[in-house]
Amino acid sequence: MKYCSHCGAQIEDEAVICIHCGCAVFGKINPKNNSSTLKTVAKIFMLLGCIASAFLWLVPLCWTIPMTVKYWRDVAYHRPTSVAFKVCSLFFVNVIAGILMLCDNDE
Repeated sequence: MKYCSHCGAQIEDEAVICIHCGCAVFGKINPKNNSSTLKTVAKIFMLLGCIASAFLWLVPLCWTIPMTVKYWRDVAYHRPTSVAFKVCSLFFVNVIAGILMLCDNDE
């Protein structure tokens, strides 16, 4: 059995679409084995980037908070994160978090 990359529901090995949420299935993803130390540390640094931008200016919060929430949801729902998003996180949220996300193999 494999798990849906969007909702985490258990589905058949041959399935290409999840019968629970209707999303395309990206491959075998086991939610129990998908917890990566790099992802956890990247999430912490994304949060620290939001806190740091709150003390500097309020304007950066317009992009740091949504980017942090999107990454946390991607990790929670076992969705792959695009390289473009990882590079944008590197430049606009936190350099360390962006590097950790680029080093993490979430395929």
